Amino acid sequence: MTPSAFTSLIRHGALALSLATAVSASAAEPATAYWSPSWVASTQPIWSGDFVLPPGLPFQFNRQTVRQVARLSIGGTRLRVVVSNEGGTSPLHIGAARVARHAEGSGIVEGTDRQLRFGGQAEVAVPPGARLVSDPVDIVLPALGEVAVSLYLPRPSQPAGFHFDARQIAYVADGDLTGAPRMPATASQWSTRVYVSGLIVETPKPPVTVVTLGDSLTDGNGSAPGANTRWPDALAERLANRGVAVLNAGISGGRLLKDGMGRAGLERAGRDVFAQPGVRAMVVLLGTNDIGWPGGPFAPDEPAMRAEELIQGFRQLIEMARAHNVRIVAGTIPPNEGALQGTPLAGHYAPEKDKVRQAVNRWIREGGAFDAVVDFDALMRDPAHPSRLKATMDSGDHLHPGDAGYKAMAAAIDLEALLGTAP
Repeated sequence: MTPSAFTSLIRHGALALSLATAVSASAAEPATAYWSPSWVASTQPIWSGDFVLPPGLPFQFNRQTVRQVARLSIGGTRLRVVVSNEGGTSPLHIGAARVARHAEGSGIVEGTDRQLRFGGQAEVAVPPGARLVSDPVDIVLPALGEVAVSLYLPRPSQPAGFHFDARQIAYVADGDLTGAPRMPATASQWSTRVYVSGLIVETPKPPVTVVTLGDSLTDGNGSAPGANTRWPDALAERLANRGVAVLNAGISGGRLLKDGMGRAGLERAGRDVFAQPGVRAMVVLLGTNDIGWPGGPFAPDEPAMRAEELIQGFRQLIEMARAHNVRIVAGTIPPNEGALQGTPLAGHYAPEKDKVRQAVNRWIREGGAFDAVVDFDALMRDPAHPSRLKATMDSGDHLHPGDAGYKAMAAAIDLEALLGTAP
């Protein structure tokens, strides 16, 4: 890693907040409680208008309420909300903020609505580039329960704390509707996330966290919107009864070595993975875009990726995980022949690129460098045509799995190998 990349890694890692704390349950009989991360949305810089994909955002919000929904991985008895102005160039003014159990659509469950405060204040300004953590609110939330967070933005506010591929609708309507049981039918709808970047719950035991670091295959592109059928969602379902949080740090268009539609994986790992409280293990699934982007519409002027370069990047990520005492599990890179065929975004696949993918996969399987390996390639490839996805696992674009494929990916992960609990 270059000195500048290392400095950038430290800078971004320093943005993360240390959230583990203890509180007293009662004066008569003290009991220890902990703050555990339960959900995150990794933030991305908003790209310029000449990029091959539009960011899918309004220019600004002004005197409007934004309501967003997220599903927890583990539950708790109290909640904190993380609000991000990362990427913002001016203070983010929040006039009111509320959280509630989510019903359906833009609705909230009656009787669960709570006001959010920040340092005791109902109104707050989030400095440019910063995150704020709300004061705790008393609200009992089950594992895998959904919450709705509503922010009223009384001043012109450009989007920040941005996450491109939410796979969940955000509702935007005029006025302060933070306490409304349901957003009006006239509310506009967006498929991106803004500002809300984390949910933290109070638990009786110290946090145990698994983070999935990846690209659009981890972010869930190709899964049914609003259905929570990404493979990290299915992994969270498998681990919920153990009290293990699963945080999805996937970013569509993400790469390991270079910035893509987000910072390079080697850079953002410090903030998105190793700074998370209680992180026990990480699952990394990266490389599809490192190999597929060069020479195509996403990175037309970049030279072809060599297997040796990508392997060296994985070695560096492994060393970072070792230094943080975090188990690291690697997924092999699934096939993608025919990816986005017939669209302006085609170009991920070429026979020469597939040779690089196969070489990297051989090293992942046979190199013995990772704590464990999940062979997503073997799981998902068509036996009759190994450079293609199985039809039953393909979302239809020949690049991303569908719901069935994502479910199979999560089921393929050995939980004991992941957590290091096998004898």
